[in-house]
Amino acid sequence: MVDKSRQMKIGVLFGGRSGEHDVSIVSGTTVMSHLDQSKYRVYALGIRRDGSFATAKESQDMLAEKVEGIIPARGVISSCASEGLIEIQASTEEKGTGEEDSREKLDLLFPVLHGPFGEDGTIQGLLEMTGRPYVGCGVAVSSCGMDKELTKRLLKEAGLPIIPYETIYLDEWAASRQEVQAKLTREMGTPCFVKPCRMGSSVGITRVNEPQNIPPALDAAFEYDYKVLIEPALDAREFECSVMGNRDIQVSHPGEILPSREFYDYSAKYLDGDASKLLIPAPVDEKLTGHLMDIAKQAFQSLGGEGFARVDFLLDRTNGSIFINEINTIPGFTEISMFPKLWVHEGRSITEVLDHLIELAKERHEWKMKLKAP
Repeated sequence: MVDKSRQMKIGVLFGGRSGEHDVSIVSGTTVMSHLDQSKYRVYALGIRRDGSFATAKESQDMLAEKVEGIIPARGVISSCASEGLIEIQASTEEKGTGEEDSREKLDLLFPVLHGPFGEDGTIQGLLEMTGRPYVGCGVAVSSCGMDKELTKRLLKEAGLPIIPYETIYLDEWAASRQEVQAKLTREMGTPCFVKPCRMGSSVGITRVNEPQNIPPALDAAFEYDYKVLIEPALDAREFECSVMGNRDIQVSHPGEILPSREFYDYSAKYLDGDASKLLIPAPVDEKLTGHLMDIAKQAFQSLGGEGFARVDFLLDRTNGSIFINEINTIPGFTEISMFPKLWVHEGRSITEVLDHLIELAKERHEWKMKLKAP
C-alpha cells in the first residue's frame, strides 16, 4: 500500500504553444508512464495550443495513451502574497460540475515542452517565480540553447567546433530580397540549410540544393521566426550524446542517426516509423567515441547547463572534422527518442533516469535556498 503522505507531488507540463505541440504530448505521456508512482503523485497538466492551461478532462484527452495512476488536472496560477511568489497548483475537479474545485500544491514541476514557450526560458522564468524546484536547465541556458545563433557564439567563445553560418532578419529580407539572395549564394553557396533560429525538431528547416530555391526556403523559415540561420550542408554523419548533471556531468556513449530522408527532419523523426535508424552505440572506434563524449560535456558546460540535454554532432565525411550541430535542453522523450534510448543502453531504465533528473532538480533548488534573498 502506497503511503500518499510520503509521495512527492509532481506536475508534468506538456503540449504547449509551439509547432512541437504534438511531439510534446507524446514525450509528456512517456515521462508520466515511467515515473515511479510509489514515490510520486503525478499530475498531468496539459497546455493548449494557445498557451492556456487545459481543463482536467482536456488534459486526460490530450495524453497520447491512457496512463494508469496519472491524475489529469488543470493548472492554476495564483499569487502567494505572504511569500511574494506565485503558485502553480493542480486543480483536480472542474468548476461548474457541481463539485468543489479541489487544488493540490505541487512539490516539483516537470516541463516536457519542446520548442518556443517551453524550451526557450519562458516557462522556466515562470517556474523560477514559484520558488519550487523544476526539472531541466534554467532560464539563461534554456534561452541560449534555443537560439541557434547564440549557441554558436557561446560554443565558439569556448573554442568548440561549429559550422560557419550567416544570420538574416525578416526586415532585412523583406527590404532587400535580391541582395540577400546574392549574398548568401556568394558567401554560403549550395547545398545549404536554412533554419529558423529558435525552433526545434527540425520544424521549418529546408535543405537548399540550388541557389534559386533560397528565397522559398527563407520564406518558409520566416513563418516560424524573424531571425533565420543559414549554414552549409555538409556531407556528414550525424551523432548524438545524452547529458545529465549539475556540477557532476554524466555523458552517454554516442548514437548515430541514419535518416530516412535527405536529412533528419520532422517527418524522418516522427512520421516515418522505423525507416530512420538509430545505431546505439554508434559504430565508431574508441578514440572517436571518447572525443564526442568529451566535446558533449564541454558544450553543456559552456552554456552553463544543469539538469539534462542532448548534444548533436556532424562528422564531415570528406575530412573527418567534427562540428557541434546544436544543443537541445528539453530533448525528445518519446519511446523512439535518442535521449532515453542512449541511457537505456548505458544500463539505466527510463524510470531511473527520471529519478535522477528529479534529484538534480532538488539539488539545484537546495543550492538556491541557501542564497541570501535578492
